[in-house]
Amino acid sequence: MEIRNRLKALGTCVLVGVLVAVVVPAAAAAGSLAEALRIIQGKEFVDLTHSFSPTTPVWSGFGQATMSAAADPQTQRPYTIEQHGFRTTFYSLVGQYGTHVDPPAHFDPAGMTMDRIPLKQMILPLVVFDMTKIIAREPSHALSVADIADWEKEHGRVPAGSFAALRTDMYKDWEANPQRFKRSPFPAWSLPAVKFLFEQRRVVAIGHESLDTDTTETMESETWLLKNNHYQIEALAQLDKVPATGAVIVVTWPKVKNGFGFPARAFAILP
Repeated sequence: MEIRNRLKALGTCVLVGVLVAVVVPAAAAAGSLAEALRIIQGKEFVDLTHSFSPTTPVWSGFGQATMSAAADPQTQRPYTIEQHGFRTTFYSLVGQYGTHVDPPAHFDPAGMTMDRIPLKQMILPLVVFDMTKIIAREPSHALSVADIADWEKEHGRVPAGSFAALRTDMYKDWEANPQRFKRSPFPAWSLPAVKFLFEQRRVVAIGHESLDTDTTETMESETWLLKNNHYQIEALAQLDKVPATGAVIVVTWPKVKNGFGFPARAFAILP
């Protein structure tokens, strides 16, 4: 009887031990996620996205967006709050409009479409290359590998898995001086710099304030980027309010099936 009781007690201890081993880590994991959210909500957020409208700067080959009150298809009468209790807008615009995502499929027939970009690639550590001092003396400078080396001497190695953004302060002309914003040439990425970031530093994506990655006639940087199954965000804003390292970028867009690009929403969470 005594042996049986000891075995029973031993079995109870084993069961309790198993439950503790399973439940405690689960509770700790839940607590850590809640703690992470509490920390995040206490941080400063910076909107990296432009509002867009029918007058937004856009490549001339696409043309401006149009926006009008959506109407009843039967009567053609616009919906109004007074008559129908709601209102909505009919939008007609190219995918590459405003702050937007370029998925690989934008240039590559076999490339990944925007609905297939992994969710984990939409929240990433953010590094910012500030070119404003360089372009003060060379307005159409293209970021070089040497520029990245100089940046790393000050800020450390670009972390693998990052989102690399190019600060030029062009965004300030988006509404204030749209014609100047659309100037060409403009400060951009060089192809060696883009290849270095993806191949040697293993960044996940890049972004910039201009409407194009580079100003070469063949768009060599953008072509290489997209045809190597990477995505980018164009027409970013307010990178001057984000530190060189330590922030996190969150970027997302509508899940258009087999989509080649669409306006995106990007924001940074500061350290």
